[in-house]
Amino acid sequence: MISSLLFVYACLCLYAYFGSDRSIFIPPPANYRDSETIVKLPVRDGVEISAIYLPNPEADYTILYSHGNAEDLGLILPVLSQLHSFGFAVFAYDYQGYGTSDGKPSEYNAYLDINAAYRYLTQMLEIPPSQILLYGRSLGGGPSIDLASREAVAGLIVEGTFVTTFRVVTRVSIVPFDKFDNLAKISNVYSPFLAIHGKRDEVVPFWHGEKLFEAANEPKQQFWVEEAGHNDLQMVAGDRYEQALREFIKLVEKNQK
Repeated sequence: MISSLLFVYACLCLYAYFGSDRSIFIPPPANYRDSETIVKLPVRDGVEISAIYLPNPEADYTILYSHGNAEDLGLILPVLSQLHSFGFAVFAYDYQGYGTSDGKPSEYNAYLDINAAYRYLTQMLEIPPSQILLYGRSLGGGPSIDLASREAVAGLIVEGTFVTTFRVVTRVSIVPFDKFDNLAKISNVYSPFLAIHGKRDEVVPFWHGEKLFEAANEPKQQFWVEEAGHNDLQMVAGDRYEQALREFIKLVEKNQK
């Protein structure tokens, strides 16, 4: 019995090390084509990722948006347009292997991808870090938290994000080689933090949002939506969603004084 359990556990560990990226990253068929609106960002030699920029001359802040799994720039355009309508400039990118981006997705590559996006904003567009808000939805919270723990930004927003990937399946960490250890990294973020989560989220259970919020440094705010799941939060929240973002901007501005 014990030997059988050890064998199963060993198989789980091998899967976690060698095969988990294939389960974590599920790129959909591309929902857009390259055009003059698509920006190509160099990540490393021979690899470029696709991005889109919605400028707003009146905006005080630019949102660097990292999307969730099984999404790409084509699918999230309505979300980006909504954020733009709130008065933000918006910049979003596709991970390697998503949309028309080159390469293959992995945790390591996701960090390279958001680095490339941040570099483009700060160096090519010359946007000061004090005007950049990171927004990570679900999977996108991983690279967003990682970047915020290393670089200066105005603020960090995560929506429906997990503490680690494996703990989406099991609340207790039982397998090594976990991915996106957001819970450990959030304590290294000193920018204002906003946690957004639906209390009826069945993909990334609500307790993940609570744990991230508890572990985060001040100043911080939370926006819990009682009736929302994982993919309907903006629709369910309605005007409360925009209001939560505006309240967060007040916190960001207060922190910068």
